[in-house]
Amino acid sequence: MSADLYEQVKLNPKFNQLVKQRSRWAWTLSSIILIMYFSFILLIAFVPEWLGMPLFGGVITIGIPIGVFIIVAAFVLTGIYVHKANKDFDRMNQEIIRALK
Repeated sequence: MSADLYEQVKLNPKFNQLVKQRSRWAWTLSSIILIMYFSFILLIAFVPEWLGMPLFGGVITIGIPIGVFIIVAAFVLTGIYVHKANKDFDRMNQEIIRALK
């Protein structure tokens, strides 16, 4: 990409909007999963006996479904971001490219 095209893209208000929205989504979803993960680690550190309590008198403890939930939540949040990127961010990207031509 030439320096002129690069400057045109940087000066495009839609590009600035795209960068802002993408960053906001990425930081928000990353923060959600990090808070969930570190909360789980803090539970392990400070109340392991609670996480080790059996569910419904069986062999599965409370910690197992919570851990599985965090893993599934990571996949779901990734899917949400991919959906948003495919729906909105790609459209905005195409608009910026069309404006250059």
